[in-house]
Amino acid sequence: MHKISLVSDGLLISLACALLGLAYAGWLIRWVLAAPSGNDRMREIAHAVQQGAKAYLNRQIVSVGTIAVIIIGLVWVGRGMESAIGFFVGAVCSLAAGYIGMTIAVRANVRTAQAATESPRAALRVALNGGAVTGLLVVGLALLSVGLMYLGISHFTGAADPSRAALDALVGTALGSSLVSVFARLGGGIYTKAADVGADLVGKIESKLEEDDPRNPATIADNVGDNVGDCAGMAADVFETYAVSLIGAVLIGSLTATGDASPAALVYPFLVGGVSVIGAVVAIILTNAINLAPRQALQAGVLTSALFSAIAFWPLTQVLFPQGVEIHGKGACSAASVFGASLIGLVMTYVVLLITNYYTSTNHRPVRMIAQASETGHATNIISGLATGLHATALPVAFIGIAIMLSYNFAGLYGIAIAVMAMLSMSGIVIALDAFGPITDNAGGIAVMAGLDKSVRHTTDDLDAIGNTMKAVTKGYAIASAGLAALVLFGSYVEELKNAYAQLGAQFNLAFDLQDPNVIIGLFIGGGLPFIFSAFSLDAVGKAAGAVVKEVRRQIAAKPGILDGSDTPEYGTCVDIVTKAALREMIIPAILPVVVVVAVAWLPFFGPKVLGGMLVGTIVTGLFIGIAMTSSGGAWDNAKKYIELGSHGGKGSPAHDASVTGDTVGDPYKDTAGPAVNPMIKVVNIVAILIIPIFIKLWVAA
Repeated sequence: MHKISLVSDGLLISLACALLGLAYAGWLIRWVLAAPSGNDRMREIAHAVQQGAKAYLNRQIVSVGTIAVIIIGLVWVGRGMESAIGFFVGAVCSLAAGYIGMTIAVRANVRTAQAATESPRAALRVALNGGAVTGLLVVGLALLSVGLMYLGISHFTGAADPSRAALDALVGTALGSSLVSVFARLGGGIYTKAADVGADLVGKIESKLEEDDPRNPATIADNVGDNVGDCAGMAADVFETYAVSLIGAVLIGSLTATGDASPAALVYPFLVGGVSVIGAVVAIILTNAINLAPRQALQAGVLTSALFSAIAFWPLTQVLFPQGVEIHGKGACSAASVFGASLIGLVMTYVVLLITNYYTSTNHRPVRMIAQASETGHATNIISGLATGLHATALPVAFIGIAIMLSYNFAGLYGIAIAVMAMLSMSGIVIALDAFGPITDNAGGIAVMAGLDKSVRHTTDDLDAIGNTMKAVTKGYAIASAGLAALVLFGSYVEELKNAYAQLGAQFNLAFDLQDPNVIIGLFIGGGLPFIFSAFSLDAVGKAAGAVVKEVRRQIAAKPGILDGSDTPEYGTCVDIVTKAALREMIIPAILPVVVVVAVAWLPFFGPKVLGGMLVGTIVTGLFIGIAMTSSGGAWDNAKKYIELGSHGGKGSPAHDASVTGDTVGDPYKDTAGPAVNPMIKVVNIVAILIIPIFIKLWVAA
C-alpha cells in the first residue's frame, strides 16, 4: 500500500507541476494576443501567413491521421488495447503541442514587428513570450500525458498485472509521439526549405531582391514554412524526445530497480520533470524582468533554469532515496549517486549549447572562416561549411561518451536514464529560445513587406541572428539528448527481451558480441538507415524547391511588372506547390524505419541479435549525421548573415552570392534531414521494443 501511494502521490505532484506550466502558458497566450498588432498592412500580411500555416497543418493532420488509424489497429491486434490507447494519446498530444505553439507563433510575429518600432527590448519580450508558450506546452503536455496514461491504466485497467499494462501503454505513447514527430519534422522541413531555397535562388541570386521582398512570389510560402517547420515541427520533435526520454527512464526504473526503493525509482523521473517545469517558469519571468542585452538575457534564462533545477534535485533525491536504491547489474547506489547522475544531465545541456554555439555563431571562428572562404567562390564556401559540420561532431560525441561513463558509474543504466531525463527537463526554456528564432525571422519579413522603417528591420535582424544561433544550438541539444535517450531505449530493449524470455520459461542466452556476424550485420543495416533516410529527405526538398524555382521564374517572365512593383505576385500558387510536395514526399522516409525494423524482426535468418545490432548502428551513425548536418546548416546560414552585416563586401558582393548558395545547401541539412534523424532514431528503438511480444515465440523457437 505504501508503494502504491508513493507512486500515485509522486505522479500527482508532477501532474500539478505540469498543470502549473500549462496555466502559465495560457497566461502568456493572453499577454501576447493583447500586444498591439500594427497597422492594416501588417495585419494583412500576417493573416496570409496564418492562413497558409493553418491550411498546411490541417491537411497534414488528415494525412497523418489516416496512417495513424491503420497503425492503431495493428498495435491493438499485436500488443493490446493499452498500447493502442497509448499510441493515440501520444500522437494527439504531439500534434497538439505543435499546432497550438505554431498558432501562437504566427500571431506573435506581427506583434514582435510592431514592438520593434518601439525598442529592441519590447520586441525581445514579445518574441520570447511567444516562444515560451511552445516551450511550456511541450514539457507540460508531455509530462501530463505520460503521467495520466500511467495512472489511468494502472488504476482502472482490468489487467492481471496493472503495472505491466501501464508500461505497455507508455511504449505505445512513445511510438505515437515519435511517429507523429517524424511526419511533422519531415513535412514541415520539406515545406519550409523548399520555399526558402526556391525564394533565395530566384529572388536573391537571379533577381537581386532583398530577403522577404514582397515582389518575390515565394516570400509568403517562405514565411509560412518558418512556422510549420521551425515551430510546429520542432515542437512535435522535442515533445517526442521529452516523452520518450521520460518513458525510457520509467521503463529502466521498473526493470532494473529492486527492493523497497523501486517505486521511488519509477516516480523519480516524473518529479525531475515537474521540478524543471517550475524552473522554466521562473527563468522566463526573470528573462522578462532583467535589463540585459538580448543574447545575455536569453543565456541568463537558461542558466537560471539549470541552477533552479540543480538546487531542487538535491532535497528531492534525498526524500525519495533515504537509503539509496538497489540497481540490477550495478548494486547499491546512494541518493548522492542518483543526484550526481541528474547533475550530469544538466551540465550536458549547457556543454552542448556552448559547443553548438561555437560552431554556428557569428562571434566565433568557424562561421567567420566560411564567410572568408566565400570570397573565393561558391565551391570553397561549400567545402568550408561541410568541414565545419564534420569538425562539430567531435566535441559533442566526446562529452556524450563522458556523460555515459560517469552516469553509468553513478547508478548503472538507471543513472544514464536519469541523466537523459535531467537534460530533457530543460526543454521548457530551451524550446522557448528555439521558437524565438522563427518569430523574429517572420517579424523581419513583415517589417519589409509592410514597408516599415529600415531601423525596424535592423532590430529584427539583430534578434533574428541571435534566434538563428538559438535554433542551431537547440537542434544540437535535441540530437545529443536523442543519442542518450536511444541508448536508454536500447537498454530497455535488452531488458524487455530478458523479461519476455522469462515469461515463456526460456533461457536468455543472447549476447551482443562484436565477434558475432549477426550483430555486425545488424550494425551495417542500422548504420545505413540514417543515410538512406537523409537521402530521401534531401531528395524531397530538392524536388519541391525545383518546382518553386520554376514557378517563380514563370511568374516573373509572365508578369515583368512584378519586379517594378506594378504587378502583384501570385503568392498562393507557391504555397500550394510546397504544401502538396511536403505532404507527398514525407510518407516514404517516415514509414521507412518502421518497415525496416519489422522486416529485420520477421526474417527467419535475422532475429533479435541482428535487430539489437541494428539499433546500436542507427544510434551511432544517426548521432554523427544529425550533429554534422545541423551544425553545417547553422554555420552556413550565419556566415551569410555575417556577410550581410558588411563583412567581405556585404550584400550584392561575389562573397554574398557564394554565401547564399551555401545557405541554400545548408537549409535542408539543418531544417529537414538533420533534425528528422532525431525522432527516426527513437522510432527504430521503440518499434523494436513494441514488437518483442509479437515475435518472441518465433525467436525462441528458432
